[in-house]
Amino acid sequence: MSKTNLMSAKSAITAAQDLRAVMHGKVALPGDKAYASSRRIWNGAVDHRPALFALCENAQDVQAAVCVARSYSLPLSVRGGGHDWAGRAICHNGLVIDLSEMRKVTVDAAAKVAMVAGGATAADVSAAISQHGLAAVTGNVGAVGMAGLLLGGGYGPLTTRFGLALDNLLGAEIVLADGRLVTADASQNTDLFWALRGGGGNFGVVTSMCLRLHPVGELLAGIILFPWSEAESVLRGHAEIMSSAPDELSVLAGLLPAPDGSPVVFIGPIWSGEHAQGQKIMARLQDLGRPILTQISPMSYSDLIGLYDAQVVNGRYYALKTHWLADLSPDVISAVAAAGAARTSPLSFIALHHFHGVGTQVAPDATAFGLRREHFLMEIVAAWDPSGNEDGAVHRQWVCDLSSAIAPLALPGGYPNFLTPDNREQLGSAYGDNASRLRDLKGRYDPENIFSSTIPLSP
Repeated sequence: MSKTNLMSAKSAITAAQDLRAVMHGKVALPGDKAYASSRRIWNGAVDHRPALFALCENAQDVQAAVCVARSYSLPLSVRGGGHDWAGRAICHNGLVIDLSEMRKVTVDAAAKVAMVAGGATAADVSAAISQHGLAAVTGNVGAVGMAGLLLGGGYGPLTTRFGLALDNLLGAEIVLADGRLVTADASQNTDLFWALRGGGGNFGVVTSMCLRLHPVGELLAGIILFPWSEAESVLRGHAEIMSSAPDELSVLAGLLPAPDGSPVVFIGPIWSGEHAQGQKIMARLQDLGRPILTQISPMSYSDLIGLYDAQVVNGRYYALKTHWLADLSPDVISAVAAAGAARTSPLSFIALHHFHGVGTQVAPDATAFGLRREHFLMEIVAAWDPSGNEDGAVHRQWVCDLSSAIAPLALPGGYPNFLTPDNREQLGSAYGDNASRLRDLKGRYDPENIFSSTIPLSP
């Protein structure tokens, strides 16, 4: 062990002793059973090895962990759902604030709000509120943490009806870099509340959130698969439909692997309006080509966010690039079609989220989120199972090749939740005109950049 690593290990042991003296939750060091399980996140390609984990049970545990990390000059990161593909949730050789035990959801059905602990997932929230006939704006997958999702934006099945997940944040309890626990909402710490809605985890650790809920009945939703030979015509038709789509229609589309590994075009519609009208729209979507599979049916919101679980297997290896697109132009569609035919792994996929409706009616400076016009969000995701003689280079290159082809056709910036410090050009435009205000607030609330494992906001 090097001298630096030895000093880091000694600091971690001493920090763990200090934490154990004040925390309700547990502290895990390398070699502990809890350490191994806490280190596992969605992307198995990430091999970060934290110095220790603080398995927090309440806000006071989080405060203690922040203060100890500062005392020992340990890098700090926050693990919620663990679905950040780049692995920023578990900082290497640092202290990880693990919120996995903080998943309580309390519902006030009359007020249509929920108090959600910082480690709760979309599935946790949906399970707690569905019995009341209510739904929250979540992502498309139940295992994704709510805090991480909405701090950076929050695209999902109900975004077209009710805005991004961040647009439905009514307030948050947050531990700041100096260890203080404060509340940010429309009446107190309003500048911080503005920054939290789209500025990512750059300002502290959110320990609880107050979310607006919505009365949503049974949805009409599912998936339609088309042969890849029809990719260009189906995606052209999809783009045409989305150009005038009502708020009640949300569609996820793109490339998925068929059971035999071959590429197929998928259209994943979600209709939250009156069912008779929804049936007509579903028929129109099916007529985009010659479907090889159609599974559209009434379902609950909880069932809906479980539809894509098979595509986000924990422990599989992933690499990701993202772009914002003004539309699905012929050149974009041709690039997607070519990339689908050239996949290096049968598990890789491409997802296209269309953003329209209520979220576009929010003023660009009302929250920190940078793009309020109609657009498509593109995810290019290489996925592969680990192998002893497979380093993933060929799969990462597939992602980079498609991303390079799309970049000249894309809008500036990109979805901050999917970007890393390596994406400097995109990061420079991701927050639009809100970037300078975010940098100023970062200087006020975290001048020492304690939360450095998240996206930096420096120019």
